Amino acid sequence: MLSARAIRKAYPGTVALKGVDFDIHHAKVNVLIGENGAGKSTLMKILAGIEQPTSGTLHYRGEALHLTHPREAIKRGIGIVHQELNLCANLNVAENMFIGKELKGPGGTVRLARQRRIATDVLARMGQRIDVDALVQELSIGERQIVEIAKVLVSEVDILILDEPTSSLSKAEVGVLFSLIEELKRQGVSIVYISHRLEELIEIGDTFTVLRDGNLAGTGVAGEVTVDWLVTRMIGAQMEGPLRDGRAAATFADRPVALRVEGLEASGVNGGLALKQLSFSIKRGEIVGFYGLMGAGRTELFETLIGLRRALAGTIEIEGRRLPLDGTIAERIRAGIALVPEDRQKLGLVPNRSVADNLLLANLERYAGITGLRSGRMRRDVSRCIDELMIKVSDPEVLVSTLSGGNQQKAVLGKNLLTEPKILLLDEPTRGIDIKARRELFEVIDRLAERGLTILYASSDLGEIISGADRVLVMSQGRITADLQREELTEARLVASSQVQRRDTRKESA
Repeated sequence: MLSARAIRKAYPGTVALKGVDFDIHHAKVNVLIGENGAGKSTLMKILAGIEQPTSGTLHYRGEALHLTHPREAIKRGIGIVHQELNLCANLNVAENMFIGKELKGPGGTVRLARQRRIATDVLARMGQRIDVDALVQELSIGERQIVEIAKVLVSEVDILILDEPTSSLSKAEVGVLFSLIEELKRQGVSIVYISHRLEELIEIGDTFTVLRDGNLAGTGVAGEVTVDWLVTRMIGAQMEGPLRDGRAAATFADRPVALRVEGLEASGVNGGLALKQLSFSIKRGEIVGFYGLMGAGRTELFETLIGLRRALAGTIEIEGRRLPLDGTIAERIRAGIALVPEDRQKLGLVPNRSVADNLLLANLERYAGITGLRSGRMRRDVSRCIDELMIKVSDPEVLVSTLSGGNQQKAVLGKNLLTEPKILLLDEPTRGIDIKARRELFEVIDRLAERGLTILYASSDLGEIISGADRVLVMSQGRITADLQREELTEARLVASSQVQRRDTRKESA
């Protein structure tokens, strides 16, 4: 369908692609993989007309292709779903799905009713019941990711580029997406699929292309490619041990309670409750995983604990000290809570500021002196943070928006660690992070827990939940439906517990 040859892309101070070849085969899932910063997203932006190559050629159906604007790619049937969501929060779902390609009637009026019908049909085809009249700002990030995919599918596409499409989806929701991909293949659509979940790639991929440091590191086809094959070409060596090493079992019976939550309630959309009488306690140094399907309330819980979402009832205590329910985010940070949010672009970073500024912004009080900010201490902390978290950056003064997704995530983590928290909340911490960075991240998490930091993390990845947590709290529809110790953790039990309340709700409705 499409061939890229000797693609080179140079930016000031760096070369993102160094003569890469890439082929997209008809009605196949064409996997593209590499570490953060390998050049995957840059190549996809070139294929979608967002960026132009410094040199190299593109051929589409055997003819030379020159794309100078995304609309030219769309007219050719090339659609892209970006890793970072690109939706208008103040518009509803249907309006977002048709933005820039509105259906016009007589006199140029927009045919809103027809757009709504098509939007509803596309979402139903994806196995989703998202209200097309709901504002995007009212949706969870997982629902927004589905809308982003649906936005591309309302147009006729021959090539669909999916950049980390499952990063916020549970196992059940990934199954729905994979079924949709198989249906699109039957219809003749060619898929370009980018993900850091290796087992997922082996399951869905037909052809495989690996990039490393802007170079082509290898190609293969289904049946020949294994996880070890991918890892060897991604990082240049075989990876020893599992992707996520679980830390040694620890006993917490004699440790003090670091966080206690009793009867917590918080509002959701359309007047409902996002959290319903949540109660739990977590010991100092404990790593507790939160698992649940999309809309279970995990993100809403973390937002309530940090003060981003106001609690309606209940109590929150840190080391025995009760926090006011109407506390601000700054007050919660001073109390010892830090949040690495699921949506790093919206809530975690200031993209037009430098890496150094982003690392320091949450904790400027720490550097205040008599005559101003202590620049020497600031530089030392930035350097230490970059080294400890292995953030790939040539200069701390470059814009954080120029970093790869995984390194941006590390910057958000570093910013929060510099506040010296007692409770660290991690919402989908490995979203958009490659296997090497994921391992490094959890090694940092384990070290922090050994020092006494209490860590709560929400993940849609069952492997991360099972191998990384001392204990798992399963959520469904704003409630905790299971409290499982490490020895009780199985995929079957987690999935079953995550759907308990959903089954009860359907029974009540019937």
